[in-house]
Amino acid sequence: MIMRYFSVALLLLSAPVMAQDLGERVPEVAQVETVEEEGLSFTVTDDRDWEDLGIAIASFATDRDVPTPASSDGTGALGRELARVVFNDLRNNGLFKPTGPDDLPRPTYAQITAPAWAVWGNRSAEMLVHGYVRARPDGRLTVGCYLYDVSLQDELARAGWVVPPSDWRRAAHKCADLVYSRLSGEQPFLDSRIAYIAETGPKDNRVKRLAIMDSDGANHRFITTGRSTALTPRYSPDYRKLLYLSYTDGNPRIYVYDIGTGRQTLITESTNPTFAPRWSPDGKWVLYSMAVSGNTDIYRISANGGPSVRLTNTPGIDIGGSYSPDGSKIVFESDRSGSQQIYVMDATGDNQKRLSFFGGRAATPEWSPRGDQIAFTHIGGNFRIAVVSPSGGSLRYLTDSWQDEAPTWAPNGRIIQFFRTARNSGEASIWQVDLTGRNERKLPTPVDASDPAWGPILP
Repeated sequence: MIMRYFSVALLLLSAPVMAQDLGERVPEVAQVETVEEEGLSFTVTDDRDWEDLGIAIASFATDRDVPTPASSDGTGALGRELARVVFNDLRNNGLFKPTGPDDLPRPTYAQITAPAWAVWGNRSAEMLVHGYVRARPDGRLTVGCYLYDVSLQDELARAGWVVPPSDWRRAAHKCADLVYSRLSGEQPFLDSRIAYIAETGPKDNRVKRLAIMDSDGANHRFITTGRSTALTPRYSPDYRKLLYLSYTDGNPRIYVYDIGTGRQTLITESTNPTFAPRWSPDGKWVLYSMAVSGNTDIYRISANGGPSVRLTNTPGIDIGGSYSPDGSKIVFESDRSGSQQIYVMDATGDNQKRLSFFGGRAATPEWSPRGDQIAFTHIGGNFRIAVVSPSGGSLRYLTDSWQDEAPTWAPNGRIIQFFRTARNSGEASIWQVDLTGRNERKLPTPVDASDPAWGPILP
């Protein structure tokens, strides 16, 4: 059985892609200003084990309930929405047991920095998140976030941000990242975005568009119109660009889309089938696979275009290519042994070694940002998302559905996203799972969705 992920690429025929193929321009993400107001600083107390921790997330308070472009109902209503976003962010990572604002008392503005401990001490929550939102004279919003230890009646962390009204959800994601990082000891990942392929139309004539959304599925946008087929998007390491593959009249082209300017740049084109472009960690190089005379190998090209260098040269199909975080190694898949398996080589193409020796086949490997694991699609009856160490040991399955494939890592290396194809309907949707394998979540998309790519933390 040929994986859907690659059979689509092999069979694509579509209309030309040109500058006008780009849809609505995606606004460049502005730097979120960290506010240094009185009382807003970062503090840390003890270091207990926070797993399965109860967290109460109350509605954010406001000093003046006034309408803003973010909410015509006022900053009071916006405060509840901010807390709901924080709640949803923290309930889907497998570490915490949050309670959302709809089930909690609403604190006053004065109580944000002086919690009513008697109220919260009776609610079986070890941690408390308070926040506020204020409308500024310049039209922007100031959002503050506070984390408290209820039993110690002590503050653990606080931070604040100034954002334009359109970015109010980013302030909520940053608050959730603050809580997550403080209590888990891990890097943040929630203030990030996901690129994916939006699919519509009948099975024999699918329209595939490049789309992006926030890490929780909000703020969805289509980037391309669908007049040509887009595949395999990937964010650049600095978030400023998107790399993707487009098939034109059966001929593939690799483009880089500049998020700030809305321009796209052609990196390379060919009459040969081409697959899976990927960035190097420093953003200077692009890996891709190309089939020539029935043999598929992995190539490297400058991110600015130019001549390509072939890194593999063996009979069969070598596809993929994901750099290790330090850029010294590349993990890829190859059928040189007779079936799809995972291999590792130096970034130069030297020292190619087989990594997977377990039953079944292995495809779409992706190196963790931490460097400690490789996620991949295991094919053995069904398609499952699995992880293995860089040495090939410690195999673990994270999902057990009919067809889960194409894993992509969260920026902190704790959550994996993938796409799932339903057995009977063929519907494709994006899911995520944490490294325990116990916490799955489906992300909302307006149409069928495949091949997600998780971007880095936003600036």
